[in-house]
Amino acid sequence: MSDPQLKVRDLKIGATVYPPGEKPHDIEIVHGVSFDLEKGKVLGLIGESGAGKSTIGLAAMAYGRGGVKITGGEVWINGRDVLQSGTGDIRKLRGAEVTYVSQSAAASFNPAKKILDQVVEAAVEQKKFSRKEAEARARDLFDKLGLPNPETIGDRYPHQVSGGQLQRCMTALALCPEPDLVVFDEPTTALDVTTQIDVLMAIKAAIRETGVAALYITHDLAVVAQVSDDIMVLRHGNMVEYGSVDQIINAPQEDYTQALVSVRSIEHAEKESAGDPVLSVRNITARYKGTQFDVLHNVNVDLYPGQTLAVVGESGSGKSTLARVITGLLPPREGEIEFAGRTLSPDLAGRSREDLRELQMIYQMADVAMNPRQTVGTIIGRPLEFYFNMSGKEKRKRIIELLDEIELGEDFMDRYPAELSGGQKQRVCIARALAAKPKMIICDEVTSALDPLVADGILKLLLNLQKIEDVAFLFITHDLATVRAISDTIAVMYQGKVQRYGSKTQVLSPPFDDYTDLLLSSVPEMRLGWLEEVISNRKMESAGN
Repeated sequence: MSDPQLKVRDLKIGATVYPPGEKPHDIEIVHGVSFDLEKGKVLGLIGESGAGKSTIGLAAMAYGRGGVKITGGEVWINGRDVLQSGTGDIRKLRGAEVTYVSQSAAASFNPAKKILDQVVEAAVEQKKFSRKEAEARARDLFDKLGLPNPETIGDRYPHQVSGGQLQRCMTALALCPEPDLVVFDEPTTALDVTTQIDVLMAIKAAIRETGVAALYITHDLAVVAQVSDDIMVLRHGNMVEYGSVDQIINAPQEDYTQALVSVRSIEHAEKESAGDPVLSVRNITARYKGTQFDVLHNVNVDLYPGQTLAVVGESGSGKSTLARVITGLLPPREGEIEFAGRTLSPDLAGRSREDLRELQMIYQMADVAMNPRQTVGTIIGRPLEFYFNMSGKEKRKRIIELLDEIELGEDFMDRYPAELSGGQKQRVCIARALAAKPKMIICDEVTSALDPLVADGILKLLLNLQKIEDVAFLFITHDLATVRAISDTIAVMYQGKVQRYGSKTQVLSPPFDDYTDLLLSSVPEMRLGWLEEVISNRKMESAGN
């Protein structure tokens, strides 16, 4: 056998930390990881946040970001240890032999330059191709990646294409210089399931046709199983398990891998609607100020006490806009909102303190939803002061009760948000919402930024709290696995309209409308060959049409 395209031996990576009130000190974040990657093969790196996935992927480019330092080991590409290379050689390596596809194409492209100019830049700068040759190759890649109008799409600016199209343009950028290795860093995590499937198909086809070696970094085992040959499971900078996709999915050896495979095993029996709804959305039509087009069209849904209504759909479908109307942040053009037996003021400013207390919200990004200068106790205590005039021992007792309910405990009371993990931050946001004793909580993509195991814990917590507090949830998401796990009723939204609505059993049972069928069929399944089946079925459907 020839030497592997990428050979990593005993890789160690560290960083310097600066704890408040303490002396700076060095820590190790990747602990002696080793693996091989052959030409034309894909290795999936999977694990929770902080596992070291992206850090290892970037080390393949001899790069450590944000103060991270490669402290030991070897990284061999094309028969040479790149960690021993000088600055000039490393510059020749990046963008020529090794390229990178980041999670957010929108944040990676220069908004002031046309797409084609950016896609060919590395290939031309590294003298892999002339400008004319690079442009021809870029257009060929646009075609292979399934982009519309491949001859002219490069003449657009990044904001003039969709998120999925821009992610494929970034894949073309990475493949244009004919690299030997591509590092895909969560390339579909920020995409809707329908868009994600198109990008996954394009990436897999491009890898197969170019024969490039690839590292595919993600925390979604179902996704990585569709594009990888082998999978390495990482946790806390250590390799937990390494094997073929078949072995990792069907016969995992380690407890942590088994937990990843079985994630989202929540079984929630839907509850029947009883009594009067806590929320009734009636004939809501809305548009944003200064625009002439409606973004919501005659929307009608009900939510009953103690139930969860999942509002699902792709980006731009109107999910979060509906939440803005319900909370009074976007007054509707037509229709009304009934809540707890009363008609709500369409504008937030016209709502009573009781309206505000009984209708709470938990946001997607816990990081920006909390004041970083306030302790956990202060954050949870604010609603207790504002709505119930609690203070002193009474307030402290209730804060501790809420911390126990979210399974954190009194020890977290004096911590600051920076001292918490992503899952812990989201739990604090849940406790803050519960502190107001609401009748209903809007959960806006509250698990989409979390790793599967952490997200699973948050969903189980919410279901448990629902039983304790008898609170209703309006759960906004594009994750069908989450919908199946927690919902009682479902509203499928598309282009500002409710496409399908009813109990979980009704909505998830055939016959389906075309959009719901596409949505359900696009959810990655954790089994070999699923992506190929989807590709084959869509080709047959296209041929039939």
